[in-house]
Amino acid sequence: MNIAVIAVGKLKESYWREAVTEYSKRISRFARFEIVELAESRLSENPSDAEIFSGLENEAKLMQPYLEKKGAFNIAMCVEGKLVSSEELAGEIDAAGVNGYSTINFFIGSSYGLSDAVKKSCKLRISMSRMTLPHQLARVVLSEQVYRAMTINGGVKYHK
Repeated sequence: MNIAVIAVGKLKESYWREAVTEYSKRISRFARFEIVELAESRLSENPSDAEIFSGLENEAKLMQPYLEKKGAFNIAMCVEGKLVSSEELAGEIDAAGVNGYSTINFFIGSSYGLSDAVKKSCKLRISMSRMTLPHQLARVVLSEQVYRAMTINGGVKYHK
């Protein structure tokens, strides 16, 4: 199984990078895991709705090759998505493999989220919380939850 997090923007602070690196190392026992960082659209200080829409569309174009990857199960991480437990996420990952998907792509947008086109292209939409999280923290939380899901599916003692 290949698992990728396709994220807009870079992790600027070392503590975010270190956390993701640690979970990446742990996940590698179970699957090939990668983080793909895409360029964030530059917007003005107080962008208009049209400017935000244009920025999200530009970011969607960068995501397109990953959305179109053959054999990929695409998941949009967005606040309006379905709230799932760790066990349910593990079930989704397991089901994707059973159903013949060789890759799972998780998409995390910029501070303005994901374009509607990206969300519509994904087979599943998941929300980590109804609370707003910085997208850098979202990447760390998602990495930990993917690791937790892998331990659940692998019967490894970690999940409580």
